[in-house]
Amino acid sequence: MTKKQQRPQTVVVTGASAGIGRAAAIAFGARGDRVALLARGDAGLQGAAQEVRGAGGQAMTVSTDVAEHDQIERAAVQVEAQFGEIDVWVNVAFTSVFAPVWEIEPAEFERVTKVTYLGFVYGTMTALRRFRPRDRGTIVQVGSALAYRGIPLQSAYCGGKHAIQGFNEALRCELLHEKSSVHTTMVQMPGTNTPQFTWVRSRLPDDAQPVPPIYQPEIPGRAVVYAAEHPRRREYWVGGSTVGTLLANAVVPGILDRYLGRTGFSSQQTDQRREPDQPDNLFSPADQDRDYGTHGPFDEQATDTCYQLTASHNHVGLAVAAAAAGAGMVGLTVTLRRRLR
Repeated sequence: MTKKQQRPQTVVVTGASAGIGRAAAIAFGARGDRVALLARGDAGLQGAAQEVRGAGGQAMTVSTDVAEHDQIERAAVQVEAQFGEIDVWVNVAFTSVFAPVWEIEPAEFERVTKVTYLGFVYGTMTALRRFRPRDRGTIVQVGSALAYRGIPLQSAYCGGKHAIQGFNEALRCELLHEKSSVHTTMVQMPGTNTPQFTWVRSRLPDDAQPVPPIYQPEIPGRAVVYAAEHPRRREYWVGGSTVGTLLANAVVPGILDRYLGRTGFSSQQTDQRREPDQPDNLFSPADQDRDYGTHGPFDEQATDTCYQLTASHNHVGLAVAAAAAGAGMVGLTVTLRRRLR
């Protein structure tokens, strides 16, 4: 359980009405922090705020579309007026379209990019306008294994996550150049049991699902809080699947292309037909009148333990995990080659 801080901090979390953003907000609340929840859906925001308060924190909600820079700036003004100076800014909000590239409309690509990439840029710019003059503050970018490794059916999302990765690296270099005490770090997440698979726009024949193994959102939520507490590390990888994916992509990307071309469609769909009238949050919030909570529909398949995350919190454990992962790469490469025969 996360320990309470000696001095409660003011934390902003975008995409806080569900999933990883909500789990992180609750985890910050457990430290006794003042948590500002930014998202579009009123019911989801109110449900998240209630859980943050129940965990021991203070909460305020600001209805915000992160695709609009002016809305984020106004939200920051409201937060500091009520809670005081912002200490931590966490960018989480995203959207996506599950479909092959040729079935996605230009306006859909634009919307996904504005939310998933520019939303992070706008949030970061808003935070920097406050952090740099004070020479303090932490920005946490919630990424994904897909920031390095594109997969089929998620081209718009993968493009946004790749863009965030490059943006954050450039920003980190600039902060280091000016010897700033402002920190930015990125947390690369695994497949997680969030409501996104219930409400993301989809043209798949069956219900969408995370690529297994599936983790409960509390694991990424704890990782976000840890990264905020230890922001000098440039990046955190969450979950053995993230480690394996990123290492495989670095060593045998061509084999991984072929493997995902063969398995990536089926691994992202359940055996249940998709309802044609399922909720759709691309242009308007799906949780405006209904609170979907933190979890998605995969509680039975999801795990709430992650030994890799615990190991990554210390250098000895990280070295052991890296050695084990390196040893496992040989077996993984052999397995992928066999499956492609």
